Amino acid sequence: MKIAITGGTGFVGSHLADRLKSEGHEVLLLARRRRANQAHSFVPNYLSDVTQLTAVFRGYDAVAHCAGINRERGKQTFQRVHIAATRKVVEAAKAAGVKKIILMSFLRARPKCGSPYHESKWEAEEIVRNSGLDYTIIKAGVVYGRGDHMLDHLSHALHTFPFFALVGLEEKSVCPLAVEDLVNVMRAALVERRLKRQTIALLGAEEIYLSEAVRRVAEVVGKHPIMFPLPIWLHRFMAHVFETTMKIPLASVAQIKILSEGVVEAATPVTPVPYDLVPTRRFTVEQIRNGLPEAKSFCVGDLRWCS
Repeated sequence: MKIAITGGTGFVGSHLADRLKSEGHEVLLLARRRRANQAHSFVPNYLSDVTQLTAVFRGYDAVAHCAGINRERGKQTFQRVHIAATRKVVEAAKAAGVKKIILMSFLRARPKCGSPYHESKWEAEEIVRNSGLDYTIIKAGVVYGRGDHMLDHLSHALHTFPFFALVGLEEKSVCPLAVEDLVNVMRAALVERRLKRQTIALLGAEEIYLSEAVRRVAEVVGKHPIMFPLPIWLHRFMAHVFETTMKIPLASVAQIKILSEGVVEAATPVTPVPYDLVPTRRFTVEQIRNGLPEAKSFCVGDLRWCS
């Protein structure tokens, strides 16, 4: 098959591309910039131009729309990346004769909840649902693996600080989802054409408190942080500071909203995942170790004004 992936050099997109390429499929990545040592076919991000995007999609069997952001910066707004770009991807896919589209969304995405991130993800879902195309919308929970944000920033924080501030005075749960399990479902939707016109929720095999997730990662990296709760409003304030000062924020405002709610249940109706596609990987020492980046601390080079 010929499959195009938007956000193809990102965390989920790159894992999906590697899996598809290993099975002999022709993969084309669309992204803002090429990664070093990128082995897959690549074109600059045409998500702002329907005509060019249509030309790119022509001859392809399916599109995996993985492009997304968790904070706004300059022209990269939720409106532009999640909503406008999705509308153009759908328009171009229809014009190019693409047969299948899958959309990466978020478990708690919903309308009128006060979070631009959640609301824009929901609007993207609605665009795809009403497109007339065969679609699969995946409302994923917290995804981890090599190159992710969760293990990357968590491990760096543990190497930097002797403490960890939990989000909110009442602890919430998460179900860490291994990127391998996510890619398995995406492949079934793309290659086997399963999950036709369905919106599904995808969670990891194990429900644990955030403090337990931190403890397990800390154990692997050899740290023993002091953990304590902080009010959500204080985390929001710190997230605003991180977004203003860091190239990749330690935590974004959207992520604080996510963790303050817990990530164990879809916010809107979904179709059950078939038994053979239900994630099976638990958040084990081996899984954590396989996904950890190089050990290092945060430094001045992580600040936005440092090149």
